[in-house]
Amino acid sequence: MDQQVWDDLRAMADESHQSVSGLLTEAISEYLARRRVRPAVMAHLEDSIEQNRRLGELLAR
Repeated sequence: MDQQVWDDLRAMADESHQSVSGLLTEAISEYLARRRVRPAVMAHLEDSIEQNRRLGELLAR
């Protein structure tokens, strides 16, 4: 980890009265939640693709 990032992390932990481990756990959890596609979203996407399959085939010509 870059030294400046580590120093900033330690300072934030001190300022917020949290552990570095706690901050890292929170940050990683938030990152994963943002990056992971929710199952409900994928289900809607798959339904939409199926419902519009014929249109997609026509447009692909």
